[in-house]
Amino acid sequence: MLSKLSLWLGAALFSLNLHAETVVVLGDSISAAYGIEVEQGWVRLLESKLRQAGSKARVRNESISGETSAGGLARIDRILDEQKPAAVIVELGANDGLRGLSPAALKHNLGEIIRRSRERGAKVLLLSMTIPPNYGKRYIDMIYNVYHELSREMAVPLVPFILEDIALAEELMQPDGLHPNAKAQPLIADKIWRYLLPLLNTSPEKRD
Repeated sequence: MLSKLSLWLGAALFSLNLHAETVVVLGDSISAAYGIEVEQGWVRLLESKLRQAGSKARVRNESISGETSAGGLARIDRILDEQKPAAVIVELGANDGLRGLSPAALKHNLGEIIRRSRERGAKVLLLSMTIPPNYGKRYIDMIYNVYHELSREMAVPLVPFILEDIALAEELMQPDGLHPNAKAQPLIADKIWRYLLPLLNTSPEKRD
């Protein structure tokens, strides 16, 4: 079993060495290293993992604190034109939920981001988000379901809620109870890495 895993990793890393690809992270404060040093954030740690794996891929962080799905949609065309990414990691929606915005609008906006990214040949990794329990079960479920519906309907890989096992651990959260601290960042990077590595080693998305 170990030898098979070593062979798979060797093949994956050889493949990653062939291309100097760009990975774009389109997110909000969770990805923008809010409240901590940029070097401590999961995006920078993810790039370090790629380097350690022998990849020449560059990670471009296009995350803005407070960003909503509508804001991400408004920026995605410019980002795609400028960066020409091989992959786009989408981490948006928490602020939509915190502001009580429409789940239907969230689904539309995320769907458009996915569609436009794929039209330019980029693969997409969607990060599932949720909101605090005081927003009520019905609304929380509607937000939660958006990600699973998009994953199913658009066949997009979905990373489970990245703050699972983090959000309720006081030692891993900042005093505001909403943002992960520096200790949590390696855990987030590890979770996303497990989904990103196989994505980068699949065939490029077909352009429409």
